[in-house]
Amino acid sequence: MKKIFLILTGLMILTIVSCTDDLDTEPKVELTLEEILAEDPNAIEGIVSRLYASFALSGPNGPGSSDISDDAGESPFLRGIINLQDFTADGMKNRWGDDGLDQLTTTSNWDANNKFFRYLYNRAYYTIPQCNNLISILNSSTNIPDANEALSEARFLRSLAYFYLIDTFGKGVLATEENLGQSDPLPEASREELFYFVESELLEIQPIMSENNGYGRANKYVAAMLLAKLYMNAEVYIGEDKYDQALTYLNQILDEGGYSLTNNFLENFSSDNNNSPEIIFPLIADAVNSQSYGNTTYIINGNLSSDTMTLSDFGAAEGWQGHRATEAWYGLFGDLTTSLDERASLFWTNGHNYTMTDYKEWTDGYPSIKFRNTSFNNPDNVTTSFSSTDFPLYRLADVNLMYAECAVRGAAEADMTKALSLVNAVRTRSSAPAISMSDLTLDFIIDERARELNLEGHRRTDLIRFGRFTGSSYLWPWKGNVQNGASIPDHYNLFPIPEQALSANPNLQQNPGY
Repeated sequence: MKKIFLILTGLMILTIVSCTDDLDTEPKVELTLEEILAEDPNAIEGIVSRLYASFALSGPNGPGSSDISDDAGESPFLRGIINLQDFTADGMKNRWGDDGLDQLTTTSNWDANNKFFRYLYNRAYYTIPQCNNLISILNSSTNIPDANEALSEARFLRSLAYFYLIDTFGKGVLATEENLGQSDPLPEASREELFYFVESELLEIQPIMSENNGYGRANKYVAAMLLAKLYMNAEVYIGEDKYDQALTYLNQILDEGGYSLTNNFLENFSSDNNNSPEIIFPLIADAVNSQSYGNTTYIINGNLSSDTMTLSDFGAAEGWQGHRATEAWYGLFGDLTTSLDERASLFWTNGHNYTMTDYKEWTDGYPSIKFRNTSFNNPDNVTTSFSSTDFPLYRLADVNLMYAECAVRGAAEADMTKALSLVNAVRTRSSAPAISMSDLTLDFIIDERARELNLEGHRRTDLIRFGRFTGSSYLWPWKGNVQNGASIPDHYNLFPIPEQALSANPNLQQNPGY
């Protein structure tokens, strides 16, 4: 097998838990974890794999199954990240408009009943108690092989789920192994409380994690990346500048991690991207073994159409005619027909209009063909309905640009010469011209992050950190449900707490403005 498939099949340990239905954090089980481990101590690897899979798959029995009581196709964690991070921002828009998707793609009329907010909230509070259950057992067991590494991985995955809650909703409840099984509703935890909990967890586990425990699994550099992400956004999350701390962990990745930029940008977004030396942490996809409507299948098929494209060129059997980029993204490359930047060629222009006059019209805007389901190193004509392209949640090019941002923002130990070199390594890899030191500004960095990282689940967070998401200082097509963009209120920097969560737990309070 060409990959380590991080899925658990036939071992139904953890079944449906929905935080918005009730806040009992004890998973419902067919067998207790103790019973399973008593029968097979090596089952721990499969259990941990199941926790990883909760970020990419909808459920344990194929694309039609769901771990939570939400739509199996619409609700997977990664699909929620793309919906809430990219379609609410400037680069990508969706035309389907089904039951709340319009509110996301136009950043307008947000309310607590939108199912897409509920999906991400529920997924986070599905993953967290599953991690808590495993953590509780591992803390009290002495005869489980590799228990310490599994424990660190479970704590990392719990921290990752909490990170998305910190970023998107700004608060929630702090469910841990200490209150596992508590029947009373948990108290509300503020953004600061969740931030410091995640920080303390990562600071404790990061130094003791393995340096390399296999593709698709968290190691000390993956944990360092999450710490760096947390610190990069600390001014937004807790009102404190922590770029110095972010730089510490970025340097660890750069100097010790052994990652390198792949020679070709597209290798990171092809079906054999597990070979890329650049990917730090992927969410795994496979057309046979880990089918989902919510992993990169959503991105690839959603940007394709059999009307104007040859689907087999992208390894896809289906084109859903859903997603198109806006000129806020491809406009950053200048004239696409003359640009030397290879990233500028990754938009489908044939039969499409440059200006998105109507975001519901398929031919308005350019579909992104950045992700594809074809092999980069071994081209073939295999087409599948589901994707085998892993999602690069963290990759080295992001680290390079984060380092440069820390340097420009004045991080104490940053080296501006190194920052310039790191940025130019990202650019020249795609045949974009190198920049000079005078070009290396915050304005340049936010634009370069769009050119390099758009559609990778970072854009909304980036715009908020740069003060460009709300208000009118930066307008993009269909912001505020206006073709040329309109101001949106500051409370849109957070999403509303889902109504079902508020109904289930009287300790939760709605975010201001909703």
